[in-house]
Amino acid sequence: MSKKKSPPFEANLKELEKIVASLEKGDISLEESLQAFAQGMALAQSCQQALTEAEQNIQVLMEKNGQLTPLPYENSDDHHEP
Repeated sequence: MSKKKSPPFEANLKELEKIVASLEKGDISLEESLQAFAQGMALAQSCQQALTEAEQNIQVLMEKNGQLTPLPYENSDDHHEP
């Protein structure tokens, strides 16, 4: 039995962005909003899972001498000059 592949991260993220824009616009019914919200939550969970798996893969690739040596993530936005 083959495992069903989920859509790629980028496709899920794009769909999630469409849902958020639709909800922010506010021109759909309450029932449609609830359905969109539920779909958005499922997409967000899928995106989070994909990011977690990617992070785990990166850590494996950074393995040195049998020891995991994760490098800290440095976001350029975190380094503001005073």
